[in-house]
Amino acid sequence: MAKKPMDDLLKRRMSATQQASELQATDEAYAKLFREAPPAANVSICDLPLDKLSSFFTADIGFKPYTPSQLRAFADQLQEEGLMVRIIVRPIPGTDCYEILAGHNRTAAARLAEWATIPAEIVEADDARAIVIATSTNLIQRQNLSIIERGKAYKALLDAKNRQGHRSDIEPLTSGENRRKSDRESAQDTSGDSHQKYSARALVAEFFGVTEYEIRKAVKLTYLISELAGILETAPKQLNLACADLMADYDPESQKAFIEMCSIEGCPINKAAMKHIVSKCPPPTANRQDMYAAWREAQDRVDQRLAAPPKKISFNRKQFAPYLEGRSDKEIEALFLEFLRERVG
Repeated sequence: MAKKPMDDLLKRRMSATQQASELQATDEAYAKLFREAPPAANVSICDLPLDKLSSFFTADIGFKPYTPSQLRAFADQLQEEGLMVRIIVRPIPGTDCYEILAGHNRTAAARLAEWATIPAEIVEADDARAIVIATSTNLIQRQNLSIIERGKAYKALLDAKNRQGHRSDIEPLTSGENRRKSDRESAQDTSGDSHQKYSARALVAEFFGVTEYEIRKAVKLTYLISELAGILETAPKQLNLACADLMADYDPESQKAFIEMCSIEGCPINKAAMKHIVSKCPPPTANRQDMYAAWREAQDRVDQRLAAPPKKISFNRKQFAPYLEGRSDKEIEALFLEFLRERVG
């Protein structure tokens, strides 16, 4: 067989394997989270017009698109090799359009390559299955996701699970789950059933190979306002995860106070300053002027500490070894004091 036909055959086989793997992974994620196989649904394959495709809108899953340079490279690859894995879509009721469940970057690259249509797999999926497909494909395949991108995906999955309502086969809470929740955390629950919430988090953690602690931290950071989320992701030296975690306890209006604090060059906000602000202005709601005052107090404390003389003076003992050999620390201290009295006193 000639090299070109052989290459085409290998690409087709690889494409079929990747497509099956993508769909299998989403079905496994659904079965793990909902404890049942995904509902049987019709699946069809065809080329869809690009102008009939809409981005995923069922939930805020937060994945950022490729950069322009990445899309350009992807578009060039499509022109040369074609699409290796079909996108996955579902029909939008009452229209002839489709919602993209998996393949937003593939679609964007195809538009950049000036394609008119794109190979797609059309599935009949309810909102829960649509969310699982949209999130699990990215969580599994994209290794460079930010913590906020992961947090939004986890939250969408947890919300979908919690909307099931109470189930009799839910595991009991562990003792660690009995800690007091803040009013804000309770208000943000998508369900009144904390047992259900725990079970969903445990199942998501197990499937994606992370801890429940990692999921809690990631989901909590999704409550940052967009400005703070942007600073966290693009300028971590100005806002670290520990401080961002404390900021997320505040409501959106109160969080605005932190934008200016994080934007001052050479003076990044640290955990000690954040703890001082929290002690003076407890979340979830605080007066912004009071927060600024608490921050200035924390900065003043740092300045005073830096300006204060050191409590101890240290020397390189090796340099003085020929003169101090055999003497104890107390003898050395007394010797230096005597020397200073004679020279300074």
